[in-house]
Amino acid sequence: MHKPVLVTGGAGFIGSHLVERLLSEGNTVWVVDDFSTGSRDNLAAVAGHPNLKVVESTVSGFADLANWISQCGMVFHLAAAVGVELVVRSPIRTIETNLKETEAVLAAAAPSGVPVLLASTSEVYGKSSKSTFSEEDDLLIGPPTLGRWSYACSKLMDEFLALAYMRERGLPVTIVRFFNTVGPRQTGRYGMVLPRFIQAAKTGKPLRVYGDGGQTRCFCHVADVIESLVRLQNCPAARGEVINIGNDQPISILELAREVIRKTGSNSPIETVPYDQAYEAGFEDMRNRRPAVAKLERLIGFRPRRPLENIIDEMLRA
Repeated sequence: MHKPVLVTGGAGFIGSHLVERLLSEGNTVWVVDDFSTGSRDNLAAVAGHPNLKVVESTVSGFADLANWISQCGMVFHLAAAVGVELVVRSPIRTIETNLKETEAVLAAAAPSGVPVLLASTSEVYGKSSKSTFSEEDDLLIGPPTLGRWSYACSKLMDEFLALAYMRERGLPVTIVRFFNTVGPRQTGRYGMVLPRFIQAAKTGKPLRVYGDGGQTRCFCHVADVIESLVRLQNCPAARGEVINIGNDQPISILELAREVIRKTGSNSPIETVPYDQAYEAGFEDMRNRRPAVAKLERLIGFRPRRPLENIIDEMLRA
């Protein structure tokens, strides 16, 4: 009989898709989520599933965490503060959430040696001017006077801590860095650009493009991300590794806005908004954010390939 799988942040956008996938494969799934950025609606399709157990709590505040993890076969740690807007507006919450919850998971998993997959972010690459980011790259983080970089640093400390637990305590850990995951159930509430554009286009409101719109991003369908997560957690060669997960086809944010308007047939205008006005004085953005995915493909024989055009169509139907 399979041991349960724990998903922290399982009511979030990515977490809920992972929960559905794990249940569909016959797993028992336990979820710990405080619903601060996740939602019960995200789990509506599996709410009554006999193999699903959901606890509403922060990870660090869940008294039974160590007992739960000791019974599990693996842990997917997705619980985190998400979204640039949340990061800029609530820096204390961002830092404390990312550090405390990860520390709690690693400490609880170490005694029983349960494999942990830690979700990190492409933000850790900072403001490097490289055209493509590889997992072995040096990282260039901005100064602490700009709160925007607190998110990158808190997730980077998560990575350091996870690898320290592997070296010192033998805990099997795998670290993944997400690059702009998109798809059904993603909300624009915390500044996520594609759902924000789609909502604006559907309601005839301006699509607000921050900066000059020339910055590029690569958008990866959540199903491709889930496929990667499941394969990596079952890949012994991925233990102790840091792996990018993303599509490697870039598009400028201005072009993305135009594509959404074309797809929706909207009459919405495009407005460019200075970063200082959108976020905070001195806000710095990454000009490009394209992942190298050779390592992912080498480890699991898979790489995200779904074209952005199809992703937008699917999100419009949702």
